[in-house]
Amino acid sequence: MVLRPRVRKLVLTTHVSVSVGWIGAVVAYLTLGLAAVTSDATTTIRAAWLGMEITGWYAIVPLAVASMLTGLVMALGTRWGLFRHYWVLISFVLTVLSVVVLVLHMPDVSSLAASAQTLEGEALAALGGDLAHPGIGLVVLIAIQVLNVYKPPGLTRYGWRRRQQRSVTSS
Repeated sequence: MVLRPRVRKLVLTTHVSVSVGWIGAVVAYLTLGLAAVTSDATTTIRAAWLGMEITGWYAIVPLAVASMLTGLVMALGTRWGLFRHYWVLISFVLTVLSVVVLVLHMPDVSSLAASAQTLEGEALAALGGDLAHPGIGLVVLIAIQVLNVYKPPGLTRYGWRRRQQRSVTSS
């Protein structure tokens, strides 16, 4: 199935927008985590955790799911295919893994945000911020972006067989 040019452009525009939005939302989340780690002010730590929870559930999760779904539509609806080229397959697998890790991590963020609302003093400061997950996530998202922009060559076995079949049938 190949998308018509107008539909493909619409899906591509949507995919790029939500994917870049996902990266931006992760940067915002990381900034809030950094504020929670570096601040001594209880109000800042509380606000940062509340902001991380809101940013996670209402920006990052929806953008991540939208990126995954629009990426799937792009892969299935264009000549690239989902299983023909390694860069497409690796990008999609990394995206799915990122979404799974994100969705599994967000309940912990909500729990820590709830704790931040009730803790005081040293206990609140000990919460720190959430830097590892968004930091690693940002690196993975940038790696996916690089793969999608540079499109390194390399066909999967399936892609190779498909190419061979087409060359035989067109001869």
